[in-house]
Amino acid sequence: MPTTSINRKAVEFDAAGQSVGRLATQIARILIGKHKATYTPNVDGGDTVRVMNASKLVLTGNKQETKLYYHYSQYPGGMKTRAAKTLMVKDPGKVLRYAVDRMLPKNTLRARRIKRLTIVK
Repeated sequence: MPTTSINRKAVEFDAAGQSVGRLATQIARILIGKHKATYTPNVDGGDTVRVMNASKLVLTGNKQETKLYYHYSQYPGGMKTRAAKTLMVKDPGKVLRYAVDRMLPKNTLRARRIKRLTIVK
């Protein structure tokens, strides 16, 4: 079985004034490695991504007031909700991380891919 080394590059994004969803799709594509000619679905060949100015991200439309993030603890009454507005104030990078994480394929490579994402406020 031939062993191939994966050449990872560092890609930087400036999030100032950009929409969360549009930026997240670009980041997910790079983390997966679909921008490379050597893309293989079962190989984690993506690059590392660093995002600057996450506090200047923009939520378009009415999402600032209406979007909710859910977490369920699997216990009765364990449904927790957080509004995007409060999450943007507390940790704007978490909004982007949620968006990117949910765009990645739901498989065993997902955890390794999301670890290569660094978000700076």
